[in-house]
Amino acid sequence: MPNPPPVVLCFSGHDPTGGAGLQADIETLSLLGCRPCTVVTALTAQDTTNVSAILPQDKADFLQQARLVIADLPVSAVKIGLLGSSAIALAIAGLLTGELAGVPVVLDPVLAAGGGKALAREDLISIIQNQLLPLTFVATPNIPEARQLAGGRVSPADCAAALLRLGCQQVLITGTHDTGGAVVNRLYGPQGMRSWEWPRLPHEYHGSGCTLASALAAGLAKGLTIEEACFQAQQFTWKALQTGFRLGKGQWLPNRTTL
Repeated sequence: MPNPPPVVLCFSGHDPTGGAGLQADIETLSLLGCRPCTVVTALTAQDTTNVSAILPQDKADFLQQARLVIADLPVSAVKIGLLGSSAIALAIAGLLTGELAGVPVVLDPVLAAGGGKALAREDLISIIQNQLLPLTFVATPNIPEARQLAGGRVSPADCAAALLRLGCQQVLITGTHDTGGAVVNRLYGPQGMRSWEWPRLPHEYHGSGCTLASALAAGLAKGLTIEEACFQAQQFTWKALQTGFRLGKGQWLPNRTTL
């Protein structure tokens, strides 16, 4: 194979429904021309309505698996999703300052499930703020996540400013949890603010944030600029949601089978 696909290393949780987590990463990255390599942060007990339990991996087991992959494969980007525990978050921070130093990182700060269950305690949120965000190239919080990470600030601009002060280089705040006929996504960084509007779709979706963050990591791994990667990721995610379907009793599932 003369031009092997760029490798994106995903640190995410396993979702048995396949809507979110590592399966969302794998489907998205594969379709966008990347090689997804995955290390499980946590197993979960969940369905399309909510998460009932998180079962984090042992830190030592996690690091053994991650280091073997990192030593063997040329990682072009890292995507971080559900962390599961403070121990795993600290392990990832160590990898980002060690073996993965210099690799662009996309952080999807998964703080709550679609059904409302909190997925990160205060100690884990503190580690995200103080140890992971300073190592992140672009974070992709929705508005509630951005407000939580920014200490209760309300406006997207104020939240983004707080996250940038923590050391994150770029912040893409998604407007799916806002109101109005359009979803407004805003990218904040040294270049200022850039926004995109997308028609609001009628349903709630399971795995939309995972899809967006993985698609963004794919763009960065392929050498796109931050704005190009953000647009590609939003376009891919919107189409996946527009053609999504409902299988269970809860949220709809994205369709990540065709571009």
